[in-house]
Amino acid sequence: MNNFRELKVWQKARVLTKKSYALLSKFPTDEKFGLVSQIKRATISIPSNIAEGSGRNTEMDFSRFLDIALGSCYEIETQYILSMDLNFITKAECDDIINDIVEIERMIIGLINSKRKR
Repeated sequence: MNNFRELKVWQKARVLTKKSYALLSKFPTDEKFGLVSQIKRATISIPSNIAEGSGRNTEMDFSRFLDIALGSCYEIETQYILSMDLNFITKAECDDIINDIVEIERMIIGLINSKRKR
């Protein structure tokens, strides 16, 4: 069992969630149940799955939850690109948040690889 609060990737995912909420506040109100809702759910899924997986009994179980968190990263990466395509955010805003997402993706992949080698 891992203490998820000590995991840097979990900490960064929390910061990403806060940053996402701030960015999403600028979206059109008619997107409240569209992209905004999707991005919020997927963003919250990242630290939540890391935390839930860390409480599992085996490294393989933890890896499975990390896989889900990684999938959520890819989902929000796509959704932010679509948000830029729809002119809800600027290219600079998109690039900035995607840099954060990619860093978290790399960290999750590294953690998955370390868990699967054990």
